[in-house]
Amino acid sequence: MNHHSLSAFIWSVVDLLRGDYKQSDYGKITLPFTVLRRLDCVLESTKAALLAEHEEKLKLGLNADHFLLRKTGQSFFNTSPLDMKKLMGDQDHIRKTCFPISKGFR
Repeated sequence: MNHHSLSAFIWSVVDLLRGDYKQSDYGKITLPFTVLRRLDCVLESTKAALLAEHEEKLKLGLNADHFLLRKTGQSFFNTSPLDMKKLMGDQDHIRKTCFPISKGFR
């Protein structure tokens, strides 16, 4: 995908935000979610192995950070069982899923 195609795709997604956000807020939403989605895609192939490794190290009472970095092959990791696909698949319950015991979220 070339730069022009990627840019056009991103702005087509922005068009989906019409009505939910003011046009002046598009950039505040689009860039962060573009970055989050990219990170999600980078970690996708190692997600299952990472979660298994994390659970194993927790049971042993070990700090899993070093093991998880090695498992992903990246300089970052995400131990949440959630990813963008799972979140988008249950849009009606996303707040409950992400903030199950948070106070102040309604």
